[in-house]
Amino acid sequence: MEFTASQVAEILNGSIEGNAEIKVSKLSKIEEGETGSITFLANPQYTQYIYNTQASVVIVNRNFVPASPIKETCTLIRVDDPYKAFSKLLGAYSQLKRNKKGIEAGSYIAASALIGKDVYVGATAYIGENAIIGDNVKIYPQVYVGDNVIIKAGTTLFPGVKIYSDCHIGSECEIHSGVIIGADGFGFTPNAENNYEKVPQIGNVIIEDHVEIGANTCIDRATLGSTIIRKGVKLDNLIQIAHNVEIGENTVIAAQAGIAGSVKIGKNCMLGGQTGYKGHITLSDNVKVGAQAGVGVDLKEGEIVMGSPSFPIGDFRRSHVLFRTLPKLNDKIKNLTQEIEALKKELHNKI
Repeated sequence: MEFTASQVAEILNGSIEGNAEIKVSKLSKIEEGETGSITFLANPQYTQYIYNTQASVVIVNRNFVPASPIKETCTLIRVDDPYKAFSKLLGAYSQLKRNKKGIEAGSYIAASALIGKDVYVGATAYIGENAIIGDNVKIYPQVYVGDNVIIKAGTTLFPGVKIYSDCHIGSECEIHSGVIIGADGFGFTPNAENNYEKVPQIGNVIIEDHVEIGANTCIDRATLGSTIIRKGVKLDNLIQIAHNVEIGENTVIAAQAGIAGSVKIGKNCMLGGQTGYKGHITLSDNVKVGAQAGVGVDLKEGEIVMGSPSFPIGDFRRSHVLFRTLPKLNDKIKNLTQEIEALKKELHNKI
């Protein structure tokens, strides 16, 4: 799909410098620009590329002043913030690419399911009994939507997503390939024969609005009640969230984190990759956890921790400095020990 520079400028509330009718049909990095592409300049380190880029349109800051002439074939669109403007453009481009509608052959929709307007259901997708699918929902091929599932308007389920029965998904969510929502929590109890008996997991998962869940992340259903992911949460790929966990609004969690059962995480937290969390602890609002930390205790509001087991970041940094000097300290101790032994012998000989 092609757009003129003037159409793009209108979307971004920008001003044009150059050919307003030049057409673009793809996005590119400034150093890899080619004819028919649009790019942006936000980082001063990339300024050198604007003078030789083959891109047809470049989004720049309103106060950008070229140090030398820019190619006549390159049109500038001046905006207040090039990075935000290009991000907006990426979003619009992504929406256009995903603008699918209709029910493809080979999909299955139960007769009792309710399907909204302008919904897309890809081939081999399955929608179970009494499911409710809101307007403009996009369900890609090989997606499984179980019985009694609710998916609100504007949400996208990418190929291979599995939503078990009774789970609720909010509006404008993006759930990427391989995500499993509502599988059983890890609930077992030993019996008299020293075997493990399964504890039935009869709760569900609730995902609120504007949540994004990365590929192959698993969110287990609650034993009783609900596992809850609040509004605006962003989850990376390959995250495990156990039964009855609750994650507060606008919290972000990086890849390979593992969160044990019944953990409560507050709002606006930032949790690093490969971090682990003991069951039944509470992380208050605005907590930050460094990569690979192991958290086994409650964390207070605004606390920043690292390490395994985790402790305050200031102490961690000081400890890390000491840790790096341990070989030298060990050599010093050996030398001092040898000197002490030599002094003892000398003293003994004098006595």
